[in-house]
Amino acid sequence: MPPNNTVVGNGTKAAVLRFNASVELVVQDTSILGAESHPLHLHGFNFFVVGEGSGNFDPNGDPGKFNLVDPVERNTVGIPSGGWVAVRFLADNPGVWFMHCHFEVHTSWGLKMAWIVLDGPLPNQKLPPPPFDLPMC
Repeated sequence: MPPNNTVVGNGTKAAVLRFNASVELVVQDTSILGAESHPLHLHGFNFFVVGEGSGNFDPNGDPGKFNLVDPVERNTVGIPSGGWVAVRFLADNPGVWFMHCHFEVHTSWGLKMAWIVLDGPLPNQKLPPPPFDLPMC
């Protein structure tokens, strides 16, 4: 019997990254409600697509097949139906960045997250302060 991950909760957690952190993310299409390709988009960064495959990601075997020589660079990638994709990026852009499926209904179902990238040590690696005339909430 396949796993049932359809009971999910709402959350407000975000992934916090130190400036210049190397990030590797593997996204799996579990096919719980039906296999479908998901166009996954990351704001604020380009990433490298280092691997993809069908079925379940194998953390013991699949990383050995990653393309670390000349991977394609994108800000959106299709997660294969019933498969997985592995991406890497450098967290060198301070701020809060949205990652989401480009199918609007999937975003409303929770296929979204935020990355918080902390400031770096140099002045040009810090998020600038808000403008003096920014309206208050």
